[in-house]
Amino acid sequence: MRPEVAEALARLGDLYANPSSTHREGQRARAAIELAREQVAALVHALPDEVVFTSGGTEGDHLAILGAAWARSRRGTRIAISTIEHHAVHGAADVLAEQGWAVDPIPVTGDGRVDPAAVALRTDTVLVSVMLANNETGVVQPVADVARRARAAGALVHCDAVQAAGKVAVDFRALEVDYLVVSAHKLGGPKGAGALIVRQGAPLAPLFRGSGHERGRRGGTENLTGIVGLGIAAERAARELTDEGERLMALRKRLETGIAAIDIDAVVHGAQAPRLPNTVNVSFPGARSDHMLIALDARGFAVSAGAACASGAVEPSPVLSAMGVPSEVATCAVRLSMGRTTTPDDVERLLVALREAVSVARMVPTTGLEILTHKATG
Repeated sequence: MRPEVAEALARLGDLYANPSSTHREGQRARAAIELAREQVAALVHALPDEVVFTSGGTEGDHLAILGAAWARSRRGTRIAISTIEHHAVHGAADVLAEQGWAVDPIPVTGDGRVDPAAVALRTDTVLVSVMLANNETGVVQPVADVARRARAAGALVHCDAVQAAGKVAVDFRALEVDYLVVSAHKLGGPKGAGALIVRQGAPLAPLFRGSGHERGRRGGTENLTGIVGLGIAAERAARELTDEGERLMALRKRLETGIAAIDIDAVVHGAQAPRLPNTVNVSFPGARSDHMLIALDARGFAVSAGAACASGAVEPSPVLSAMGVPSEVATCAVRLSMGRTTTPDDVERLLVALREAVSVARMVPTTGLEILTHKATG
C-alpha cells in the first residue's frame, strides 16, 4: 500500500456516517466518495458517472459479464472470451454456462496475444471479453481492434484492466469497450476495493438488488475507506505513470539481460509482444516452478508461479498452455514482478539468487528438497 494511502485512511476515523444519509455527516462521506469517483475516472479517461465502485476485480468482472449478458439475453445466449483471461472472468463465464449459455474460446498466438482477425462471432454472441494485459505474462492485448470487430457484429465488449491500470496508459474511450475493470490493490490501494467503468448507455443488470446504491447498479452501503484509498491510489498512479513506467522498463530490461546470461535455455514468455514494464514470466527448463519458489523464498524473494501445485504435482498454467508452451517448459515458469519499491540493487540481488535457485532446483530429484532452502555462502 502506498504510504500516502495508509496515512489518509488512518485519518478517516471520524468519517463514518452512511454516505446515503442526508445529514451533514452523511454528506461529508458522500463528498469523499464522489472525489474518489473523479480520481478513478481521470486515471482511465472516463466520466465520473461511468464509475461503479465494487469490492475488487472479481466482483467487477462478474458484474460486467453477468450484468451485460442478463440484460441482453433476448438477443442471444452466447459469449466469447479469450483463453488467457483471469480466473475471475472464467468463473463468471462458468456461471453463464451453468445457466445454459454457450461460451466460445478466443485463441491466442504463441506470443500470448489475441489475433483480432481470429475473433469469429456469431449473430447470437452478446458479449466479448478480452483483458488489457495478462496477469501472468504481462502481454498487452489489442483490445481496441477486438472491440471494433465485436461492435461491428453487434456485441458488447468487456475488458479486465486490473493488471494494466496504473502501469500503462488506459484510455476507456480509445479502447472502445463497454465495460472496464480496475482494482485498488494493484495501484497501491487497499485490498477489497475496485471499480467497474460502464459506458453511458451500456446495459447492466445488477448482481446485488434491494437498494439503489451506485445509481442502482451495485446495491449495498459503500466501502468508504476502500473507495477513498482507491481514489488516492488512482490519482498518484496517474501522476507517476510516465516516469515510473520508464523506470520499471529499464529494470525489466536489465533483469532479462541478466537472465539470458544465467541460462541461454531460459524462455521469457511473450518476449516478442508488447508487455507491461514490470512483469517477466520466465521458464528455466529442468527447474520446476514449485522448487524455484521455495529456493527463491529462502533467499529473500517472493515470486509466483503460473502453475497450480497440488499433491506434489505441478500442472501447467492454462495461460502458457493456451500459448502452446510445451508442458515440460510451462511447469518451470516463474513470474517476477517489480513495483514502486523495486530498486536496481534488488534486481542485481535477484539475479544472484536466480542463478543459485536454478542450480539447486535442477538438483532436487537427486538430492532432496532440503537443498532448496540452503543459502549459498560466498
